[in-house]
Amino acid sequence: MAQAQPSAGGPAMPASAPVTAPAAVANPAPLGLAGFALTTFILSLVNSGLVTGSSLAIVVGLALAYGGLGQLIAGWWEFRNGNTFGGVAFTSYGGFWWSFAAFVFMFQGKDAGNAVAWYLLMWGVFTFYMWIATLKGARPTMIVFLLLWITFVVLALGGFQNAAAGHGLTAIGGYVGLLTAIAAFYASARAVINEAFGSEILPG
Repeated sequence: MAQAQPSAGGPAMPASAPVTAPAAVANPAPLGLAGFALTTFILSLVNSGLVTGSSLAIVVGLALAYGGLGQLIAGWWEFRNGNTFGGVAFTSYGGFWWSFAAFVFMFQGKDAGNAVAWYLLMWGVFTFYMWIATLKGARPTMIVFLLLWITFVVLALGGFQNAAAGHGLTAIGGYVGLLTAIAAFYASARAVINEAFGSEILPG
């Protein structure tokens, strides 16, 4: 209990309670980047044609858990940290992965027309203005958003074409997506490793 302290020319005054510093909150960005990177990498393997078969089921699992839930958690904590960009980015792309999983569940095997192409194109519009916001930030993040924007645009163009003619563009989008995932992995690793060592081991 705080002891009373004497005041000059007056009665004793109770001592003020010690100020407790707010608990530090860890950086949620590496989690969001890693969830995005891993899910994007596996989906891009499918889009590029490097893996075949029923591999889309693996993507859906990642989209629900790591790419979806992981990024939503990261986004909410970015809002808690006062980071508007991080909160909007991670929460939005977490929602993207959940919407992707929902689409696969509900429409797999059905003709969606060019709706998928418009879906991808609008995500490209969103990614473009998010990329503009990265131009004053860390270079790895800027590269991730630039490559992601290109990925969405190329995949959308492939979606607007018919299946036969559009497959080439979808494959190209898959390869750009792989580069996007690698860049996101680097950005995540940079944040974790540099914080662990207390110095800039990975530049950016």
